[in-house]
Parts: sequence; structure tokens; C-alpha cells
Amino acid sequence: MITGDHVLIAKEMCRMLNLDPNILTADKLPKVDVNDLPDDLGEKYGEMMLGVGGFAQVFPEHKFMIVEALRQYGFKCAMTGDGVNDAPALKRADVGIAVQGATDAARAAADMVLTGPGLSVVVEAMLVSRQVFQRMLSFLTYRISATLQLVCFFFIACFSLTPRNYGSADADFQFFHLPVLMFMLITLLNDGCLMTIGYDRVVPSKLPQRWNLPVVFTRSIILSAVACSSSLMLLWIALEGWGDETYPNSWFKALGLAQLKQGKVVTLLYLNISISGFLTIFCSRTGGRWFFTMAPGLVLLIGATISLFVSSMVASFWHTSSPGGLLTEGLAWGDTNSERLLPLWVWIYCIVWWLIQDAVKVGAHMLMEWMDLFGCVSKAYGGKVVEQYMENKITEPAN
Repeated sequence: MITGDHVLIAKEMCRMLNLDPNILTADKLPKVDVNDLPDDLGEKYGEMMLGVGGFAQVFPEHKFMIVEALRQYGFKCAMTGDGVNDAPALKRADVGIAVQGATDAARAAADMVLTGPGLSVVVEAMLVSRQVFQRMLSFLTYRISATLQLVCFFFIACFSLTPRNYGSADADFQFFHLPVLMFMLITLLNDGCLMTIGYDRVVPSKLPQRWNLPVVFTRSIILSAVACSSSLMLLWIALEGWGDETYPNSWFKALGLAQLKQGKVVTLLYLNISISGFLTIFCSRTGGRWFFTMAPGLVLLIGATISLFVSSMVASFWHTSSPGGLLTEGLAWGDTNSERLLPLWVWIYCIVWWLIQDAVKVGAHMLMEWMDLFGCVSKAYGGKVVEQYMENKITEPAN
């Protein structure tokens, strides 16, 4: 609180508003020329100013000096005012707010002019901005992890798990790849899920946050690594279940499933990549917490459901064809129940790996917090000054 009123009035207002009643008068402020403020003003007096509840019986130059000292000390300062005497400080603050009924001078100096009573609109704007920040984090995490999953999977699959090593005589099936149409479907449906993140349900942080891109990249890499591992393992299982020599000792044989056809190997992996990618969005949106700790927004849930449904239908009932020379066949086509239930087996496989993915993410986040890797704890809520000021005020992690 910075006011020109008497100190007793200021203390009574603090008592009524449940603020710190430790109010000092202007004579406790440094005697400096406001037209030539020293560069070490914040270093010398910033801690003192933060240690009190406010100042009373001040003049316009004192308000200006307090704002400048706090800015030098490392804070972003916002100030409210309504009179001519507040104009210099409103102008100097990072965010100057002229309240309802403010003079023309205060309005001209302010960055924000309130047209209604109270400051609730400012609080609402801060909460909305923090919600936007959370959605941006979810967007980046999912976008990076989905891209890394596709790039790493096809790169490793092309060089390590090649069908020719399992006896493929088809010239178009010497290394694993997907038809262009399937790849386009994955990309389009992924983008559709990304669009729904803007309408996701998020809980704003209780404290100001800052960008920590190394943490975002690390979390994305962890999510993509698990998803990529699940696809590579399924490709190995599928190739083992397709090869004539490897089928007798394969997982398909052990589970009582018929030998896999070449066209279904391609469709099987298409469905796996699609499901694992769309399920990853539910892991990426909760940060380092379990996916079930926060319910998704209705729009995101509908978007993901539609994408999963379309992918499942395409993979199940794909017409037997050879787009680009690569034989593909729907998973639900077949003469036996074991063949027709292949989509269900893929779903079970993907859900198990999705739970593993979320567990690995949570475990890695706990380890990063324990090690304070990339400053994920010490730099989570602003710079060094904010950390020092808030170290005794943060009682629980932000939601």
C-alpha cells in the first residue's frame, strides 16, 4: 500500500483488508533526487520495501521512487491509482492501472483503465492468462512428443526392423513404411487433436510461472521415447508373427493367434501409432502429474474420441489394396475370430503402454524435482529475486 493519507488511516485500512499493518511514513524512505535516481537504489532499499506492508504520507515523487526501486530489485511492478499525484508512478510501473473514476492524467499515464468498480477484472485477467500459459505448455509438449515419436520410429524401423530380414520377397516391402494416405490421416487427426487443446480444462497456477524450455523438451522426449518403444516392440512382434520361420516361436503363436498377413502388418502399426499418439495428449496435458488428476475438457475429449474412432475404423475395415505398391489389408477381415479381434488386441496393447508411459513421466518428473534439474523447482515461479521472496510463502506446489 502506498498512500498519501495519514499513517493511522493506512493502518486501519490494512486491518480491515487483512493486510500487513507494518506501515512506514515517507521519512523512512531514502532522500534522493527523483530526477537522478541511483542505479543501486533497488539493491540498497528493495529488501526493506518488501519487508513492510506499505508507506503512508507520501508524495508523488515517493511513489515513483518506490516503483523504480522494486523494478531495479528484479520485480515486475503493477500499480493502481486515480489521481494526478499517481500519474508518474503509473507511467513508470510495468503495468499502470487507472481505476474507475480516475482523472484524465491518471488515465493517460496508465496502461490499463478500469471502467467498473473493484480490481476483480485484473484478477480474472491474470487467471485467464495463466490458463492460456498452461494450454501452451500442453500444446508444445504434445506437438514435440508426437513429432519425435514419428521421426524416431520410422528412422529406427527403416534400419533395424526390416521385413527383408524376415524373408520378404516383395520389392515394396523390403523396409517398413506406411502408405502416404495413412501417414496423411495420422497427421490430419493429430492436428485435429491439437486444435482442441485451446478449449481444454486447465487449472491456473497459484503463482506466476516462467518458461522453462529444457523441462518441456525433457518431458516431451520421455513421452515420445515410451511411445516409440511401444511401436518398435509391436513391429518386432508383428514381423515375428508374419515370418514363416519365426511364427512358431512368436507371441502370436503363444497367444493362439493366426499367422499375420503382410498387409495386416502395415495396418497393425498404423493403428498402434495412431492410438498411442492420441492417448499421449492425455499424458502431456497434466505436466508431471498422473493423467487422471485433472479431467479433460469436453471439446478435447470429443476430439480425441473422434480421432481414435476414425483411426480404429480405418485400420479395421481398410479395403485390401496396394497403395503405392505396398499391400495393405483391414485388421478385421479374416476367417477366424482371432483374426477379426486383432484391433481389440492392439487397443489392449496400447492402453497398457499408455499406463506405462504416464508412470514413467511421473517418475521422471519426481526425479527432476528431486535433482532440481534445469531449475524445475528453483526457477519455476520467476527469477532469483522472486524465489528468495517466495521461499517462505510457497507451502504447496501449484496446481
